[in-house]
Amino acid sequence: MRRILTLMAALAAGPVAAHDYGFAGILSADNTGEMPGLTLSVGQPIAEGPITLESGKVYELEITADGTGELALEGPGFFRAIWVNEVVINGLEVRPFGLESVEFDQQGTMEIEFLAIVPGQYEIRIPGARGDSQRVSVTIQ
Repeated sequence: MRRILTLMAALAAGPVAAHDYGFAGILSADNTGEMPGLTLSVGQPIAEGPITLESGKVYELEITADGTGELALEGPGFFRAIWVNEVVINGLEVRPFGLESVEFDQQGTMEIEFLAIVPGQYEIRIPGARGDSQRVSVTIQ
């Protein structure tokens, strides 16, 4: 009986804030970070340099392919260290369980909204490419 009275008193006191992120929780606009986009083009670097992200923040990765070749990006370690909220392709939203790679057969843009989770150093690369410009190092702090 005492537990029930304590619970009722707590409920009558008003809601308790579990976090400071707002109504959308961790996906709120207050919890977002900036991430540079990646470009897929034959013989061109995919990024300007290493990328650093903060664990617990939401990011949007924009990948643009110019159509000069059929190109893919893989990063199984990176994709396992994040939680993918959605992938947007030509205005269509996909909410996958997870990703390992993405591929462009033609020119286009893909946006991946995700929550960075597991700290560490990861790599996103064009499969089979050997040049340093065909990969980018991503660190989640």
